[in-house]
This record gives sequence, structure tokens and C-alpha cells, in this order.
Amino acid sequence: MTSPESASPSRPAKAAGFALLGVAAVALVIGVVSLFSGGGSDTPPVAEGSSTAPPAATTSEQASSGQPPASTPPSSAATTTVASPTAPTAPASSAVVPPPPVTQPGTAKAPVRIYNNSTITGLASKASDEVRANGWAVEGTGNYSGGTIPTTTVYFRPGTEEEASAKELASVLRARVEPRFDGIQSSAPGIILIVTNDYQGVSKNK
Repeated sequence: MTSPESASPSRPAKAAGFALLGVAAVALVIGVVSLFSGGGSDTPPVAEGSSTAPPAATTSEQASSGQPPASTPPSSAATTTVASPTAPTAPASSAVVPPPPVTQPGTAKAPVRIYNNSTITGLASKASDEVRANGWAVEGTGNYSGGTIPTTTVYFRPGTEEEASAKELASVLRARVEPRFDGIQSSAPGIILIVTNDYQGVSKNK
């Protein structure tokens, strides 16, 4: 028969054993809970304080989700500028075409009658050839015996077209030009040329 003194020392050992079993059970329960809670998510944990944004959804993901892709505003660099058409230029001609000669409006040349008032025979005929060669029509030649004319002179009727033509003829023949005087005032219309001994005719340098 066991005495009460021998049984008393085993009680603390049993209490310690039960305490260890309780700690082991709690640890087992915590481990099972941690295992099930950690294996339920496929997404790796994100470190606290990280600012990394999730990746944008791809085209295939947008198509599967049924949402249209976001439209991108056109870039200014993609703008195409169409140049305005330019008028075609005419090809330069290799041959140089000279400009047409400039013609001055000519003065109407009145008909001319020529009279010799010199001592030189045939002077009126000689003068008529030069007058015709320069574009005037000669209506007749003869001698002037109404007086002595001091120098070869071209006469015209004032206020008529004869004046401009007479001045032009006088310039060609290097002669004097004057209005008609009384001795020839009643003669037929036209220019009158009276040649004298100083008749020069047309300049040789012309």
C-alpha cells in the first residue's frame, strides 16, 4: 500500500505535461489556420508602401471583358500637310528671239513740189531724187523766177498737216523751214522746196 508521501511529488509533473500538450495543440491550430489562409490567394503580396501601379489591361483582356479600347488622341506629328499645287512653269526657250522693232508713228508726208532758184542746172531734179528716196512724193519740178531766195528753204501752209511734214523734210535735207510767203501763197496745197546754190542735200552720215 502506497503512502500519501510518495504520490505527492508526481502531481507537478503531470501539470507540466498537460501544459505542454496545450501549447502544442494551440501551435498546431495556428499552423493549420496559417496554411489555409496563405494558400487561398495566387497574387503575391505587395510590399507595404510600394507605389507600383498594376499593369494596364492588354488588348486581349479588353476584348475578353467586352470593353472597347480607349481612343488615343491623334498626335500633331501625324498630321499630313498637303502642299498647294503650283502652276507649271514654261520651259525656257533655248533660242533667243529678238524683240520686234519699235516703229514710231510716222507723220503723214505731204506731196512736194521742187523749184530751182540757183545757177546750177538740174539742181531741182537732183533734189527730187533725194526727196523721193526718203519717202516723200514729188509732184513736179521747175524753176522759181519770182525773186532771189537767200537759202534753200522748205515752205508749208500754217495750221495744216504740212507743217510737221515740212519740218521733217527740212531736217533730212539740212535746210531751213518757214511758212509760205506771199509770192507762193496761192500755189496748190503741198510742201514747196526751193533749192539754191547752198543746197546740201541728205547728210552722207545718215
